[in-house]
Amino acid sequence: MSRSKPLDRTDRLILQVLQRDGRISNVDLAKKVALSPTPCLERVKRLEKAGYIRGYVALLDAAKLNASTQAFIQVSLANTSTSALREFNQRMRKLEEVVSCHMVAGGFDYLLQIRCADMRDYQRFLGEKLAAIPLIGQTHTYVVIEEVKADTAVSLDYIDP
Repeated sequence: MSRSKPLDRTDRLILQVLQRDGRISNVDLAKKVALSPTPCLERVKRLEKAGYIRGYVALLDAAKLNASTQAFIQVSLANTSTSALREFNQRMRKLEEVVSCHMVAGGFDYLLQIRCADMRDYQRFLGEKLAAIPLIGQTHTYVVIEEVKADTAVSLDYIDP
């Protein structure tokens, strides 16, 4: 994305605060970034319009929602033609168990992150949904034992000062 105006220290601070608390009031945000409320709100609106802020979400507790089993699945496709990749992408977007799907370079084609209730639910997903996709040549699953770190924040260290 091209930027019309580079991010300054205050913009970066606004992004940092909003990543940690998207529900913070504009008045409290303004205090944290040493601005008055009106210019603070104008900056947030500019950051939204420029696409730095894509949206606001609530982070839910997967265990309380009976989705505490998490797994990563390496997927190798039988065919990697453009149409096969496009079709696989479309199918992944429709599977509610798939939390993230990344096309990767290396020894396999995609890395999926899924959430489900338990191993029985995982088995159902694998047998009834994933294995039913004829494009898939092979899968390898890694079930998560313990989630050590799962941060949603993007580091701002990569932005030119």
